[in-house]
Amino acid sequence: MSAMASVGDAAGRPVVVHAREQVADGVVRFELRDPAGGALPGWTPGAHIDLVLGDESRVRQYSLCGDPADRTTWRIAVLREPGGRGGSAYAHDELHPGATVLTRGPRNNFPLRPAARYLFIAGGIGITPILPMITAVGGARWRLVYGGRTAASMAFAGELRAAHGDRVLLRPQDEHGLLDLDALLAEEPMDTLVYCCGPAPLLEAVEARCANRPLHVERFAPKDPAGPAVTGAFEVELAASGLTLPVPPNRSILEVVEEAGVPVLTSCREGTCGTCETPVLAGVVDHRDSLLTAEERAANDVMFVCVSRAAGPKLVLDL
Repeated sequence: MSAMASVGDAAGRPVVVHAREQVADGVVRFELRDPAGGALPGWTPGAHIDLVLGDESRVRQYSLCGDPADRTTWRIAVLREPGGRGGSAYAHDELHPGATVLTRGPRNNFPLRPAARYLFIAGGIGITPILPMITAVGGARWRLVYGGRTAASMAFAGELRAAHGDRVLLRPQDEHGLLDLDALLAEEPMDTLVYCCGPAPLLEAVEARCANRPLHVERFAPKDPAGPAVTGAFEVELAASGLTLPVPPNRSILEVVEEAGVPVLTSCREGTCGTCETPVLAGVVDHRDSLLTAEERAANDVMFVCVSRAAGPKLVLDL
């Protein structure tokens, strides 16, 4: 797995808010451009950027939902979350045309894989990474099932239906109830590639029904790790820095490495964004992230140092 960040990512890239538009109840779409009018880094469907919203204590990830071919503009959509940690409120209240905001990325932990057939399942603001995927699938067969609390809360629903007709099934919960996933999946061949993004209950329901299907999901919040955590102390050797550091049970690798003065790119600190992906040179990892597949975990060649630990006495990392 590789998140593939842009050059100069540690310092961040300032962008200017070119335009903003309310596209649904509580959802604002922002257009971001280079302050000097230059080209922005390229990206692929499923990618996200980090926004530093005020200071480093509020770094949030937002999926790019525009056209990857348009290097002049990044488009994101932000749902205001009244019960959140303040990032979305800051974006809604402070990011007006002319404002400058620091960004990092893009990174892609949710890439579009080639397939003959796709089923896209989106819940609420989870529609954002799906939008560029629909354009990118070319001649493949696909359909989109899009649910939300109400029709008014479902961003981009009207334009999706206008552009793609019956390929798009809109299911606001107040009119139709929860998505009937059993019926939807029963209509699909077993080799249909399923992509799903949305709130945790939707992802868990889709995962439970797709154990024998090809499936990719993207999460807004960390999932509960499988199995008990390995909580003991261990050592981490930083091969590039020439340091060997003790990691006590109550501290993360990231915290220990940062305290030692070794820079590590980081953002969410909860194993969901992929920013702190680190190559593993030796040792066995106790993976606690919400990103890696079972196959990627078994490969044991990368880890996310904000949450994952050692399953043995020592790890050797390329830091």
